[in-house]
Amino acid sequence: MEKKYDVVIIGSGMGGLVSSVLMAKEGYKVCVLEKNNQYGGNLQTFVRDKTIFDTGVHYIGGLAEGQNLYQYFKYLGIMDDFKIKRMDMDAYDYITFDGDENKYPHAQGYDNFVNQLSKYFPNEKETLEKYCEEVRKICDSFPLYNLEKGSAYNEKTLSINAKNFFDKLTDNELLKAVLSGSNSLYGGNGKTTPLYVHALSVNSYIQSSWRCINGGSQLSKLLVKELRKYGGDIFKHQEVTSFKFENDVLSGAETKKGNVYYADKFISNVDLKATIRMVGADRFRKSFFKRIDRLAVTPAAFSIYIVFKPESFPYLNHNYYHFKDKKMVWSATEYDPKKWPEGYMVSMGVNSEDQKWAESMTAMTYMHFDEVEQWAQTKNTVAGKEDRGPEYEKFKQDHIELLLDELELKFPDIRSCIRTVHASTPLSYRDYIGGQKGNMYGYEKDSDNPMKTFISPKTKIPNLFLTGQSINMHGMLGVTIGGVVTCSEILGRDYLINKINSEVNEEVQ
Repeated sequence: MEKKYDVVIIGSGMGGLVSSVLMAKEGYKVCVLEKNNQYGGNLQTFVRDKTIFDTGVHYIGGLAEGQNLYQYFKYLGIMDDFKIKRMDMDAYDYITFDGDENKYPHAQGYDNFVNQLSKYFPNEKETLEKYCEEVRKICDSFPLYNLEKGSAYNEKTLSINAKNFFDKLTDNELLKAVLSGSNSLYGGNGKTTPLYVHALSVNSYIQSSWRCINGGSQLSKLLVKELRKYGGDIFKHQEVTSFKFENDVLSGAETKKGNVYYADKFISNVDLKATIRMVGADRFRKSFFKRIDRLAVTPAAFSIYIVFKPESFPYLNHNYYHFKDKKMVWSATEYDPKKWPEGYMVSMGVNSEDQKWAESMTAMTYMHFDEVEQWAQTKNTVAGKEDRGPEYEKFKQDHIELLLDELELKFPDIRSCIRTVHASTPLSYRDYIGGQKGNMYGYEKDSDNPMKTFISPKTKIPNLFLTGQSINMHGMLGVTIGGVVTCSEILGRDYLINKINSEVNEEVQ
């Protein structure tokens, strides 16, 4: 099979789908190739006991009218049909610790954020205000974050270490832990994580926080619908394994099934190292290849998915980030396996605006890939499953019980409410999402050497571009902006931003 397009996009994660709609809206003939049975990458959902679970989209920020992600989604044509439920205004997240009965809230709205935490830290209101001011200041230094034109952020901003910032902000160790307690949103590492990663991640949630009704996969369905509306094609079960070159010009993407998709331009939404392998390392500068090869990946996760008995567990319209010790907030990724888990994040699915009882709960915690290394040669996907044997199943069950033991300390009756429980390991994330070693958020950003971890969407190959969480920021907002950045390399940044702002403002009026 041979077919020619203007743009072929490899991978249907959020970055790839956003890029596909942006290009199709401009009249380009677009094709998206996806290896899995379901579109969406981290947007994928799965069903256990007739209950929907999200792979990666547990909540989204910045979706109130006029806010940044709302504006982007409005331009992409998906906002009006996107079904969401706003989380609790006074606490979309709670940060908690063993031995402390308090639940420390992260509230929506900056004034409310300060006011709610001031109840627990009455002498630190000025510190809280300074923290909020700094977060907003950093976000304002990223033009595309606010749909503005302008030059890119400066290296000084990229070089501020997040943990160091909190250490200078206050001597109150508990407050530091509370303010940074949701850092598993980005795999926070005290040694390397820059402050801008923290700021860009938490700002949109403070602005407004939402859950996707019936799961995040509705985003991929809405984007696919928009792509097809503009004449684009999208195909499942088409795993790209290599690229074809004609006279040293990239001309086609070849799939495992032997199909070749030709195009003038290509956008890769798959893992960066996988892209390099498909292209051929010899086609990149040695210095670039070595730099990418040495990049550290963000942490992997172990997750359990609980299906509750009917009307047994109340629905909680907020998340929990829990740590055994506040000292572990910035070092939870370096846990001792004998003390696992050192902390976890708990979130619930929602299937209606007025839900009273929980159908499900997801609990996530860090897990080193080397704990499942002995089964790394096996692959389990919808296309084919390889038996990992009874030892792997025992490993999963043992860790399910350990994590349930921790959850039971916070929710004493939870075991009596459980109908079934399921689990995923770093191998699951690797096989279904495609990250190196099951990493959740692409590659680590390094405040000590920010340009080492800066990846341009342009490559040495003139008609190959990159997008996705391994290139820019992760998360719904991060990869959406990343798709805009990638497409602006083709369409022109000022042109694209002007068009987004013009079209959205016209609709609002």
